[in-house]
Amino acid sequence: MTAQRPISDLVNTHGNGDHCFGNALVPEHTRIHAAPGVSRHLVEDESPQFLAQVVSVDLGPVLTPFITRAFGPFRFDDISLRTPDREITGPGTLTVGDREVHLLPLGPAHTDSDVVVHIPDAAAVFAGDLLFIGSTPIMWAGPISSWIAALDTIIALDPDVIVPGHGPVTDLDGVNEVRAYLHHVEAQARTAFAAGIDWKHAALGMDLDRFASLSDAERITVTTYNIYRDLDPDLPQAAMVDLFTGMAEWDATRGTGSPQAGGVVNSGWSISRIQEPSG
Repeated sequence: MTAQRPISDLVNTHGNGDHCFGNALVPEHTRIHAAPGVSRHLVEDESPQFLAQVVSVDLGPVLTPFITRAFGPFRFDDISLRTPDREITGPGTLTVGDREVHLLPLGPAHTDSDVVVHIPDAAAVFAGDLLFIGSTPIMWAGPISSWIAALDTIIALDPDVIVPGHGPVTDLDGVNEVRAYLHHVEAQARTAFAAGIDWKHAALGMDLDRFASLSDAERITVTTYNIYRDLDPDLPQAAMVDLFTGMAEWDATRGTGSPQAGGVVNSGWSISRIQEPSG
């Protein structure tokens, strides 16, 4: 198929390896487009060599099994890293065959460098990880207001078909559901922050409500941390191992198979307790 219709252009919607490690498999003549920062992230923060090392070392009784579940099924030691060679510094248009393809940088949101691809004549949008359908969104960068604004931009495009970064093809209902999840987490994080509760305990005590059926619920820990970072710029930058440890601890306490699976644990706070009227 690609011999008849060669791949002229490839877009990395953001810098996570699961969206970029296939770059080396396209022909050398293929132009690879991404937002600024993606190449640096792939080389310095999320290289295949780094991930291969992470899955091979002992990180302790809580983090090791979590990392094994998350990354164990994948091989990283034979990946050739190819970084993007075209930077998307603003809205742009590609001509692919006889079709116009619009590139819209909408980050920072999920990551520092999020881009969506809009195909107007097909009423289609490739949303990257701005959309998780059936699984829990995770915010590595934020602020969350920027992610919500990015979703509003997608809604304004009025597409019929939306391809998410994870999960089945969706429509505007899927966008609105992710938007509702982000608002739900943000409201609780703000309440916990105002009450002086640290980010790990805030995430642990959150009510998932109708979103409890989403897989990978422990991702709420990272999202909560980055909401806190926006609320308090002096909050120290957490190392990646700390964020993954936070997710592993959340999963061990509230995740599938844990004694409190799907419920709210006694982490020292709850929304209802904070909001109870005094007297």
